[in-house]
Amino acid sequence: MAKAIESGANAVIFDLEDSVPIAAKAEARALVARAIDGAAALPDAARPMITVRTNGAATGLLANDLAAVARRGLDAIFLPKVESVDQMTGTASTLDRLESARGLPAGSVRIVPMFESALGVVRCYEITRATPRVLATCIGSARDGDLQTDLGCAWSVEGTEIFYARSKVLLDSRAAGVYALDGVFSDLNDEAGFIQDCALSARLGYVGRTVIHPKQLAPAQRAYAVSESDVAYYRRVVSEFEAVEKTGKTAAITVDGKLVDYAMYQRAKRVLELARLDGT
Repeated sequence: MAKAIESGANAVIFDLEDSVPIAAKAEARALVARAIDGAAALPDAARPMITVRTNGAATGLLANDLAAVARRGLDAIFLPKVESVDQMTGTASTLDRLESARGLPAGSVRIVPMFESALGVVRCYEITRATPRVLATCIGSARDGDLQTDLGCAWSVEGTEIFYARSKVLLDSRAAGVYALDGVFSDLNDEAGFIQDCALSARLGYVGRTVIHPKQLAPAQRAYAVSESDVAYYRRVVSEFEAVEKTGKTAAITVDGKLVDYAMYQRAKRVLELARLDGT
C-alpha cells in the first residue's frame, strides 16, 4: 500500500471488496485505516487522492467498512454494484454521521458509484443525482466482470459489445454534472489491447480509468491527458472569446483560423478544467 501511494498514480484505490476474503475483512480494514493515516501525514504535493473501494451496500459489510475508513486523509469511496438511489442516500447518511462524530468537514468523503449491472446502468442518472457527494462515476467494463456477466455478452478489445452501456453511463454522468471513469482492463500482458481500449474510452469522453498494475499507469495517463498544444490553443480561445464578450458582442470569432462560437468556448473551458485535473 505504501508503494501504491508512491506510484505516481493520480489516485490510489485500496480495495476492501474483491481483493479480501470474508474471513479477512476486519484485518484488511485495519490495514487500510493505517495506510490512510500514513497518507494523511504526507505533504499535499506528495499525496495522491486516497480512495477505498468498499463492499457493496447490499452485502451487509458496508457499515463496518465506512466506520473503519471514514477518517482524515480519505478523499472518496468507490461504491461497487450500485443499483438504487436508496443505496446512495443510505451511504451518504452514514457518512454524514461519521463525519459529524469525528470532526471531519461535512461532505469531505465523496462517493464514486460503480455501475456493474444492467439495472445499475439503466438507473445511472438518478443514482448519480442522489447525493451531492458524488465525485465521478465508474463503469465496470472489465472482461468477464460483473457487467459483462450480467449482460451475457462476449467481450472484445473493439468494445462493440458494451459500447451502449459505456455510452449511457457517460451520457447520464455528464447530464448529472460529473465526469465518468472507465473500469479496469484485466489482461496485464495485452499492452496493445489496453492502449486500444483506452483510446476508445477517451474518444467517447471518459476522463480516466482504474488500473490494477503500475505498468498500466503511464499508458493510461498518456491516453487521457490533455496535450500541451490543446491547452495552449484552448487558453487562447477562452482569452479571445472573453475579450470580445466584454465589448458586448457575442458573435462568433476566429482563433488560429478556426471558427469559435459559444459552444466552442464552453468546450475550451471544459478542456482546461480537465487539464487541471490531470496536472498538465
